[in-house]
Amino acid sequence: MHKIYKLISNIPKGRVTTYKEIAMAINTKAYRWVGQVLKKNPYAPRIPCHRVVCSNGFIGGFATGTEKKIELLEKEGIIIKNNKIVDFEKKLFKLK
Repeated sequence: MHKIYKLISNIPKGRVTTYKEIAMAINTKAYRWVGQVLKKNPYAPRIPCHRVVCSNGFIGGFATGTEKKIELLEKEGIIIKNNKIVDFEKKLFKLK
Protein backbone atom coordinates (compact mmCIF):
# COMPACT_ATOMS: atom_id res chain seq x y z
CA MET A 1 0.00 0.00 0.00
CA HIS A 2 2.77 2.43 0.86
CA LYS A 3 4.32 1.86 -2.56
CA ILE A 4 1.05 2.97 -4.15
CA TYR A 5 0.88 6.07 -1.96
CA LYS A 6 4.47 6.92 -2.86
CA LEU A 7 3.69 6.58 -6.59
CA ILE A 8 0.66 8.84 -6.51
CA SER A 9 2.57 11.42 -4.49
CA ASN A 10 4.57 12.05 -7.67
CA ILE A 11 1.53 13.03 -9.77
CA PRO A 12 1.76 16.79 -10.29
CA LYS A 13 -1.18 19.16 -9.87
CA GLY A 14 -3.19 19.45 -13.06
CA ARG A 15 -2.33 15.91 -14.17
CA VAL A 16 -3.88 12.49 -13.59
CA THR A 17 -2.87 8.86 -13.84
CA THR A 18 -4.92 5.68 -13.96
CA TYR A 19 -5.55 2.69 -11.74
CA LYS A 20 -4.04 0.58 -14.53
CA GLU A 21 -0.85 2.72 -14.69
CA ILE A 22 -0.37 2.26 -10.95
CA ALA A 23 -1.00 -1.49 -11.14
CA MET A 24 1.49 -1.87 -14.00
CA ALA A 25 4.08 0.17 -12.06
CA ILE A 26 3.90 -2.32 -9.19
CA ASN A 27 3.75 -5.39 -11.48
CA THR A 28 0.17 -6.47 -10.92
CA LYS A 29 -3.01 -6.62 -12.98
CA ALA A 30 -5.16 -6.00 -9.92
CA TYR A 31 -6.54 -2.62 -11.00
CA ARG A 32 -9.59 -2.90 -8.77
CA TRP A 33 -7.40 -3.66 -5.77
CA VAL A 34 -5.50 -0.43 -6.45
CA GLY A 35 -8.84 1.37 -6.34
CA GLN A 36 -9.69 -0.25 -3.02
CA VAL A 37 -6.34 0.79 -1.55
CA LEU A 38 -6.89 4.37 -2.68
CA LYS A 39 -10.44 4.35 -1.31
CA LYS A 40 -8.95 3.81 2.15
CA ASN A 41 -6.17 6.42 1.74
CA PRO A 42 -5.73 7.88 5.24
CA TYR A 43 -3.46 10.65 3.91
CA ALA A 44 -5.85 12.33 1.45
CA PRO A 45 -5.60 14.96 0.06
CA ARG A 46 -1.87 15.21 0.90
CA ILE A 47 -1.50 11.89 -0.96
CA PRO A 48 -3.58 12.92 -4.00
CA CYS A 49 -5.72 9.88 -4.76
CA HIS A 50 -8.20 12.23 -6.46
CA ARG A 51 -5.68 12.38 -9.34
CA VAL A 52 -6.25 8.71 -10.18
CA VAL A 53 -8.94 7.99 -12.78
CA CYS A 54 -10.14 5.22 -15.10
CA SER A 55 -8.12 4.28 -18.19
CA ASN A 56 -10.82 5.69 -20.46
CA GLY A 57 -10.65 9.15 -18.87
CA PHE A 58 -13.78 8.77 -16.75
CA ILE A 59 -13.51 10.02 -13.19
CA GLY A 60 -14.17 6.77 -11.36
CA GLY A 61 -15.05 6.52 -7.71
CA PHE A 62 -13.90 8.46 -4.70
CA ALA A 63 -14.23 7.78 -0.98
CA THR A 64 -16.03 11.07 -0.33
CA GLY A 65 -18.04 11.05 -3.56
CA THR A 66 -17.54 11.79 -7.22
CA GLU A 67 -18.61 15.43 -6.83
CA LYS A 68 -15.76 16.05 -4.37
CA LYS A 69 -13.26 14.38 -6.72
CA ILE A 70 -14.45 16.58 -9.60
CA GLU A 71 -14.21 19.67 -7.38
CA LEU A 72 -10.60 18.85 -6.41
CA LEU A 73 -9.58 18.16 -10.01
CA GLU A 74 -11.23 21.33 -11.31
CA LYS A 75 -9.39 23.38 -8.65
CA GLU A 76 -6.20 22.05 -10.25
CA GLY A 77 -7.28 23.20 -13.72
CA ILE A 78 -8.61 19.92 -15.08
CA ILE A 79 -11.74 20.33 -17.20
CA ILE A 80 -14.41 17.65 -16.81
CA LYS A 81 -17.48 17.12 -18.98
CA ASN A 82 -20.00 14.34 -18.37
CA ASN A 83 -17.73 12.79 -15.71
CA LYS A 84 -14.86 12.52 -18.22
CA ILE A 85 -11.61 14.47 -18.39
CA VAL A 86 -11.36 16.77 -21.41
CA ASP A 87 -8.04 16.25 -23.26
CA PHE A 88 -7.39 13.15 -21.18
CA GLU A 89 -4.28 12.10 -23.15
CA LYS A 90 -2.68 15.51 -22.53
CA LYS A 91 -3.43 15.34 -18.81
CA LEU A 92 -2.25 11.73 -18.37
CA PHE A 93 0.86 11.36 -16.20
CA LYS A 94 2.67 8.13 -17.05
CA LEU A 95 4.33 6.36 -14.15
CA LYS A 96 7.71 4.86 -14.96
